[in-house]
Amino acid sequence: MRFRPSPRQLEYFVALAGSLHFGQAAASCNVSQPTLSSQFRLLEDQLGSALLERGSGAIRLTAAGQRLLPLARRALEDLDEIVTAAQAGQANLGGLIRLGVSPTFGPYFMPQLLPALKSAYPGLELYIREDRPNSLEDGLAAGTFDCILTPDITPSDQWDARVLCRETVLLAVPRTHPLAGLEVVPVSLLKGEKLLALGQGFRLYDDVQALARAAGADFRRDYEGTSLDALRQMASIGMGLALFPAAYIASEFGKEPDLLLKRIEGMTMQRLIYLVWRRGSSRTDHFEKLLDLALQTARGMNVEGVSVEPG
Repeated sequence: MRFRPSPRQLEYFVALAGSLHFGQAAASCNVSQPTLSSQFRLLEDQLGSALLERGSGAIRLTAAGQRLLPLARRALEDLDEIVTAAQAGQANLGGLIRLGVSPTFGPYFMPQLLPALKSAYPGLELYIREDRPNSLEDGLAAGTFDCILTPDITPSDQWDARVLCRETVLLAVPRTHPLAGLEVVPVSLLKGEKLLALGQGFRLYDDVQALARAAGADFRRDYEGTSLDALRQMASIGMGLALFPAAYIASEFGKEPDLLLKRIEGMTMQRLIYLVWRRGSSRTDHFEKLLDLALQTARGMNVEGVSVEPG
């Protein structure tokens, strides 16, 4: 059977790499210095590679040590995750979920989901952070998030992406605009119109860019909104037309007197919302249970333009 380092050996290695001092590393691991030294020397012998350079009064990582250190840290983190999941049990979805959410969907969906989540899993701690979809994907890949709730995920074999719902996207037109009298706006009539968008990194930026290309519209990069609220305010004073998703419309447009919402004819204006986690995660069962509850919540929202596939 091939050699595998023990968790204790990896702990000694990580402690030594952090302090570069055998006495301090031994104290942090609650063992004697001779014990740590002999076990670390055994690890190097078993690996067939020196991990530390021992000089006169100073030690430093070798090239091999620098290469193996992040792997050792990750292995210990994975072991911690196994213990956490086992101790917390299925009753609380592992005890902790670090969830990244898109600011164009999360704020209008999470208030619906959280009460049901708290009721079903009272011992679950949920850390929520909003960010742009491209940053959410980076954070998921890096391990900052356990899972993310985001529109139109970038295809990748490292994700397990499950569809939560479909969301209609509508065009907001000022009441005084020439297009305000139309029930449906053909793409061709948007030629030359100024289109506003959120900044890069948002999927709605890409949607507006695609619409501008198809219609021959003026894509206003000099008027990028930092939020859907900022975009709505710019559109309401005639700075341009803008796209808004259904959940945001249901939440924020009830008191908006200056904008009318129109469907666009000639382009499919909708987006898919996904719950995404790393493929092969040991916590897949937890995330599937979270998805089941999110699906129930989305079905019960009764928001026009937000739909969940039967199942």
